[in-house]
Amino acid sequence: MTATRSFDIQTTPSSWHSLQPIWQGGKDIVQQGLPHHQLAPTWQMLLLGDGSPTHLLQLLTGEQTEVDVIDMSLIGQKDDGAPEEIEAISGSRLRRQVWLRTASGQRLAYAASWWNARVVDDYLQNRSEPIWRSLSTLHTELYRDVRGVYCGSCPTLEAEFGEKAPFWGRHYLFWHDRQPLTLIYEVFSPYLQKYLGQMS
Repeated sequence: MTATRSFDIQTTPSSWHSLQPIWQGGKDIVQQGLPHHQLAPTWQMLLLGDGSPTHLLQLLTGEQTEVDVIDMSLIGQKDDGAPEEIEAISGSRLRRQVWLRTASGQRLAYAASWWNARVVDDYLQNRSEPIWRSLSTLHTELYRDVRGVYCGSCPTLEAEFGEKAPFWGRHYLFWHDRQPLTLIYEVFSPYLQKYLGQMS
């Protein structure tokens, strides 16, 4: 079990790691899926499905999924270069960035999320926990609304994953009580081909 750490919220925002897309699709692609020669069915289940990636990664690897929080920044009402759905997150915003990894240390994914700064502590009572685990503990009912999918590159992610691009990613809104709770942008490491097979 990872010890709980406290993270200072930064008032000078750092940057976050978005993909430079070579291909991207919107909600229509998410709903109909991609040709299997473009993205294998197992990868589509991870990217386009509405299940918890944290839980799915745990099932794939057989290890508990841990979180390394690398950033908690107040960004005010700026759009932060985030997907346009950030407009659904009202008020002053906070951006959180994490690595998702196995308990033994293998990085599997990167995620950035944007929250209303006033409510983030209500839902992430332990900031070192994966979002899925925190919300499950609170028995929070959620709807994962996948809005976009990407294939692209990012030099920082290449270095941090120790894997070559292309990378696949997505963004989605979490809804709770018919209100948008948070916007999440995720990128998955090609290391997952060990469990899911070739991407295409």
